[in-house]
Amino acid sequence: MAKNVLTEENFQKLQKVIDENKGKRGALMPVLHEGQKIFGCLPIEVQKKISEELKISLSEIYGVVTFYSQFSIEPKGEYVIGVCLGTACYVKNAQPILDKISEIIDTKPGENSADGKFTLVATRCIGACGLAPVITVNEDVYGRLKVDDIPGIMEKY
Repeated sequence: MAKNVLTEENFQKLQKVIDENKGKRGALMPVLHEGQKIFGCLPIEVQKKISEELKISLSEIYGVVTFYSQFSIEPKGEYVIGVCLGTACYVKNAQPILDKISEIIDTKPGENSADGKFTLVATRCIGACGLAPVITVNEDVYGRLKVDDIPGIMEKY
């Protein structure tokens, strides 16, 4: 499982970000972005702190956090594996690739591996249709894949 991110040190970093943005128009988004960087996610405890400090309702903050895909309530693994299931990738057999990755890391899409090392995400089009099918591992992009390519890629991580 992922390490504890709700440390006093992280809350102090968050407070500094809040103080820098408090009173500014549109402060919520920059605070949420920085909060995500600090904690690796935005659990309810972090949302409550932001709510109290910025005087924005918790329900509004929760709505923003759950609406935008770049925010996460749960910690993500060290390696976030995105398998594109957009039309071009899907018709070029992205589903078996997703299945193979899921088998190798013993994790279903939308979940973290038991050791917290991997998060598997089924994504929509990532704009690399000419390379279909495509996966990303953090910032690394792999294209024109076959199921047989997956074990070698996973060994790198």
